Amino acid sequence: MLVPLPPVSDLTAHLGFWLRMVSNHVSHAFAGKLAAEGVTVAEWVMMRALYGKDPMPPSRLAEEMGMTRGAITKLADRLIGKTLIVRAADRDDGRAQTLALTPRGTGLVPRLAMLADRNDAEFFDCLMPAERTALEQLLKRLVAHGRITATPTE
Repeated sequence: MLVPLPPVSDLTAHLGFWLRMVSNHVSHAFAGKLAAEGVTVAEWVMMRALYGKDPMPPSRLAEEMGMTRGAITKLADRLIGKTLIVRAADRDDGRAQTLALTPRGTGLVPRLAMLADRNDAEFFDCLMPAERTALEQLLKRLVAHGRITATPTE
């Protein structure tokens, strides 16, 4: 004898389902574009955080990106291996270290930013300017309401 199951909502009845569907497609397309350039989304985020700034300690970068110091160290090690950033002794405190883009990394950031812009256009140019503005405002409101501070890296 079958026990009656309680009714449950359909997956598509949840806003989170639709947000995730769009987010996954936008994110995966962007990750593919970055992979063709030899970097990951997380590496791009770190490079963009360093772009146009003086060398900074990993702890400050971790705070700005909402990541742990350990995660920043692992990410920095990968980018150092790709000669896109450099780790150096702080000029004011030789015991401390700083991270900065290399000239190669600095030169790559505008190209990666162009890929980010193109990716956004591919997915969101179907919206009228007012719709795009409204969507951005709603998403920012949800971020503020949820007190979301970590930079997405995946």
